[in-house]
Amino acid sequence: MAYALLALAIFAEIIAAISTRFSEGFSKPLPTAIAIIGVVTAYYLLSLVLNRGIPIGVAYAIWAALGVASVAIIGAVFLNDKLTLIQWFGILLVILGVLSLELGGNFEKV
Repeated sequence: MAYALLALAIFAEIIAAISTRFSEGFSKPLPTAIAIIGVVTAYYLLSLVLNRGIPIGVAYAIWAALGVASVAIIGAVFLNDKLTLIQWFGILLVILGVLSLELGGNFEKV
């Protein structure tokens, strides 16, 4: 259940970030409202995730990293943002970092 809430928190963060792009400096009411509601929702859901026992270092890293990587990919694929090869490599590193955080919990703690 905690990871489903984390996925929803990431989704809310992505919606908020994309809405910010369309708000034109918060001059358009609808995208601005969606951005604000999305950020508040994302943090609320993240608080529920933490309340269900996922450590903050893991939950926040997954939330932030997958949000950033997803927004960058959505921007490149759907919003005509340009990404260099090095930036694509950086996105891969972010994803690998999140995987190592999650999978690393199965090994002996230092």
